[in-house]
Amino acid sequence: MRVRFAPSPTGALHIGGARTALYNWLLARGQGGAYLLRIEDTDRERSTPENVEQIFDALRWLGLDDFDEAPVFQASRADRHAAVVQQLLDSGHAYRSTAGPEEVKAYKEAHPNMGFRGEDEGTGAYRLRVPDEGHTVVRDVIRGESAFENGLLDDLVIARADGSPVYHLAVVVDDLDAGVTHVVRGADHYSNTPKQQLILEAMGERPPVYAHVPLLHGPDGKKLSKRHGAASVQELRERGYLPEAVRNYMALLGWGFDESTEFFTTEELQRNFRLERVSKSPAVFDEQKLRHMNGRYLRELDVEDLAARLSDLLGRDVPTNVAAISQDKISTLAEFWPLARAFFGGPVDDPKAREKWLAKPGAGEKLAAVTEALEALPEPWDVAAVERSLTAVVERLGEKPGQVFQPLRVALTGTTVSPGIFETVAVLGRREALERLRAAQPFVQAGR
Repeated sequence: MRVRFAPSPTGALHIGGARTALYNWLLARGQGGAYLLRIEDTDRERSTPENVEQIFDALRWLGLDDFDEAPVFQASRADRHAAVVQQLLDSGHAYRSTAGPEEVKAYKEAHPNMGFRGEDEGTGAYRLRVPDEGHTVVRDVIRGESAFENGLLDDLVIARADGSPVYHLAVVVDDLDAGVTHVVRGADHYSNTPKQQLILEAMGERPPVYAHVPLLHGPDGKKLSKRHGAASVQELRERGYLPEAVRNYMALLGWGFDESTEFFTTEELQRNFRLERVSKSPAVFDEQKLRHMNGRYLRELDVEDLAARLSDLLGRDVPTNVAAISQDKISTLAEFWPLARAFFGGPVDDPKAREKWLAKPGAGEKLAAVTEALEALPEPWDVAAVERSLTAVVERLGEKPGQVFQPLRVALTGTTVSPGIFETVAVLGRREALERLRAAQPFVQAGR
């Protein structure tokens, strides 16, 4: 088995493209096959080095960059493509025609229910001669068998007048030369398949096994785009998703092992993935479901690993103790900073939070009682000791916990959002916590 992922480097790697790469990778790794990469860079204006690097960057992050052979750039194979075009011309399977869109339209109006058929003019674009009779049968692992009536297909342009090949010719030749046995690609390519099979037939070659995976839709049933949230791999990384969670979730966008299992290790995905279990119906990408899955993966990380990943995302060192007290509160790495930023430079400047919790009547009394209790708490502080001390304050004041802990949270962090209050106090430690409580007094006094 030899499979390939063949993206066009015209921008960031779309989630649908990444899912196609994943399916090819799982198929190869699970069945001892070869996993190849071909960069289809024949669009020279859009196939910039920066766009090519975006493809490699996304595949590296996903862990799908362990190709079994060096990547191939389609533009470098122009001589081979030209040779095949000439071969088809010499064998009579192709001809040259100057017919453009208007001529093709006029022909089809004059010949209803028939594809365009041209005459060899010795100049112009290169067209493949399509048989007038019979059918081209496409056998697809996912979509089943379909017959396309040859008489309805236009004589296919395989190269432009300057000899440069079009997509259909180039992809067929490249797959053939690479020994690709299984072409796994998006369902939007399905209509191209009979055309490409006709090229292979003219070359005297057999088609590979085809598998066209379903397109991705948003929850509203429309084609996945930016309006549904993240649309590219880079956006998922920036939003703090873990590559292993993304791999797991993307695998389920069209494939399933059974009716209930959702969480798979990468090794389990490789072992269990089969094309026969891929649905032909469009799959729904729901970022909320990905977020839920990511949260579970994130909470199962070793805390040192979590701290390292947070540090990479933020570009600053994240202490393991701060990572640890935040781990159960976040579902993505990006949610860490709004939750824990007060540990990295003092309380947040949130006037609304101060107005609501520090300037209200009774806040001074509550914070004074908390300060007194913490001053009396011997070091070293730990979560259990802090919890006992603060719970005793709540009981003594006869207040609900939130009425004491929210003013304390705002005094310590400047905002109403933080990890658990006991964990927050313990990690700040005696000196920092008491200093912040004293620094909050002017806001409390302003409310009296």
